[in-house]
Amino acid sequence: MTRSISFFCALLAVPLAVVLLALAPHAFGQDTPEPDGEIVLEEAAPTDTAIAQRIETIFGQIETLADVEASVTAGVVTLTGETLTAEAAERAMALAGRVQGVVTVENRIERDVSVNTRIAPAVGALEARLEGMVRIAPLIALAVAVFVALALLGWLLSRWKGLWRAITPNRFIADLLGGTVFALLLMLAFVAALSLLDAAAFLGALLGAAGVIGLAIGFAVRDTIENYVASVMLSVRQPFRPNDHVVIDGHEGRVIRLTSRATILMTLQGNHLRIPNATVFKAVILNYTRNPERRFEFGLGLDPDEDPLDAIETGAGAMAALDFVLSDPAPLGVIEEVGDSTINLFFAGWVDQDRVDFAKSRSAAIAAVKTALETAGFTLPDPGYRVSLEGAVPSGMPTEAAPRAIPSRPAHSETHPDVAPDTAIARRVAEERREGDTPDLLSEQAPTE
Repeated sequence: MTRSISFFCALLAVPLAVVLLALAPHAFGQDTPEPDGEIVLEEAAPTDTAIAQRIETIFGQIETLADVEASVTAGVVTLTGETLTAEAAERAMALAGRVQGVVTVENRIERDVSVNTRIAPAVGALEARLEGMVRIAPLIALAVAVFVALALLGWLLSRWKGLWRAITPNRFIADLLGGTVFALLLMLAFVAALSLLDAAAFLGALLGAAGVIGLAIGFAVRDTIENYVASVMLSVRQPFRPNDHVVIDGHEGRVIRLTSRATILMTLQGNHLRIPNATVFKAVILNYTRNPERRFEFGLGLDPDEDPLDAIETGAGAMAALDFVLSDPAPLGVIEEVGDSTINLFFAGWVDQDRVDFAKSRSAAIAAVKTALETAGFTLPDPGYRVSLEGAVPSGMPTEAAPRAIPSRPAHSETHPDVAPDTAIARRVAEERREGDTPDLLSEQAPTE
C-alpha cells in the first residue's frame, strides 16, 4: 500500500516539475555570452561621428537599449537616455567601450520607473512564454508519457514477487531487489523526460544537488543505514533461527523474529528485548540450540583428609547411573584445586537438550553426586577454617585424639528426578510468531552459518 501511494505521488509530482521546467525562461537553453574583442569601424580612421553612428546602430538592434543615445567628443562617449534595468545600462557601457577609437565611456543613463513601461514588457514576456508553451505542448506530452510508461514498468516489475523469489529465496532480499529496480527505472524515466525537453543544464544541476544532499543525508542517518545493511547481511547469513536459545552481546533469550531494524528476543524472564541489527551483526553470538548435546559443570568441596581420587570415582559413577546423562562422552571428574581447608573437585556430564532440560539435569546431577559421596562416608566440609594447635595440651583435654566417627548414612534409594524440558518460553515465542503481524526475515528452512 505504501509503495503504491509513493508511486502515484511520483506520477503526479514529476509531470508537474516538467511543466514548471518548460515555463522557466531557460528551460531549452542558456543565454549565449556576448563575444569579447574590439568592434572595428567600417572607416579606416575612427572619427567621433563614425563612432557615434556605430554605437547607435548597435543599440538600435537591441530592444532594451533602443532608447539610449550616444554622443562622442574626442573619443569620449557619453550615453544618455533611459533603460528599464541597471543591467541594461551596464551592457550599453560595455558595448560602447569595445568600439574602435573609444577612449572612455561616461554613463548618464537613467532608469525608467514608469508603471506603463514596466507592465507592458512583463505582459509581453508572459504572452511569449504562453505561446512557447503552446508550441512545445506536444513535446511536454511526449516527455510525460515516457516518464509514466517507464515508471509504470518499474512499479509492475517491483510487484512481480514470483520473479524475485525465483532469483533469491530470501524474502527480504527479494523485496529489496524489487524496490531497487523500481527506483532505477524511476530515475531513468526522469532523466529521459528531461532529455526530451533538452534540459541538460537543469539535469546536471539537479544531479549535483542530489549528490550533495545525498552525502549530507548519509552522514546524518549513518547509524540507520548501517542498521539496514546489517539487516540485509543477517537475513542472508541466518546466524540463528526462530526460537533458538542464544546469547547476543551478553543478552540471553529465545529468538522471536528478525525485522529490518532489530532482532527481538524473549528473555528467560518472559520479557521482550530489542537489539539493533548493527549490534547483532558485530556481536559475539552464543547459540545453545544449534548443538543439542550440551555439557553441564559444577564443583564440590572435599575434606583434605579424604581420598580425592576415590571421591571422583564415586561421583562419576553416580552421574553415569543417571539415565539422562549421556554415556558418550562419559561423565568427567577431576581435582580442580587443593586449598588450605578443602579439596575442590570438578564434575561434568553431557545431556541431550532435545530430551531433557539443561538446568534441571544439572541440578539433579549435583544432588546425586552429593548424596553418593555422603553415603560413601566422604566429608563435604562447610565453609570455615580448621585451627590445629601443636605442643602443650590444654588442661581438661584428652591426650589422644578420638577416632573420627562416621555418622550413619541413610540408605541410597533410586530416584527419578523430573528433568523434562521446560517449554514455557518456547511456547510463548511460538505464540508471538503466530500472532505477530511484523514481517520476519528469518526462515526455519533457510540454511544457517
